[in-house]
Amino acid sequence: MSFYSDDVWKAELNARGYRSTPQRQKILNIFQTLTQGNHLSAEDLHDLLKNDGERISLSTVYRTLHLLVYMGLLRELELAEGHKHYELNRPMRDHHHHLVCVQCGQTLEFQEANIDRIGQGQADSSGYHVLDCQLMLYGICSDCRSRNTAPTAPN
Repeated sequence: MSFYSDDVWKAELNARGYRSTPQRQKILNIFQTLTQGNHLSAEDLHDLLKNDGERISLSTVYRTLHLLVYMGLLRELELAEGHKHYELNRPMRDHHHHLVCVQCGQTLEFQEANIDRIGQGQADSSGYHVLDCQLMLYGICSDCRSRNTAPTAPN
């Protein structure tokens, strides 16, 4: 089931002065059908589109991603230093957080009600209305840690 119907998508674009193009629609559809927990970089998305026979430049992919983030349809995540990834934005429906390995980039999603509760409490006491809540934890996964601590062979 689509999170954003074609009619809602077109109306939202028109209201903001943009056109609904087949390429924009295809990119949004990819994110709508992406398995939860998967995130795509612009390059990953470009490769998917090319493999599907779509003739689209990487710069068009970047422009479309930035538009979808600006419109609040996608969420931009910096999962590793300098590497942005994107996921469908489902504010307030799907609070989840990310644990990212800084060496291999493996990303795990998790939910934790205490984080949401603490954030909501702080927002309430400060007079804020929460639109979204996400926490990014950076570390080194067990695979990378074991590879880094493995004894090296003598020369």
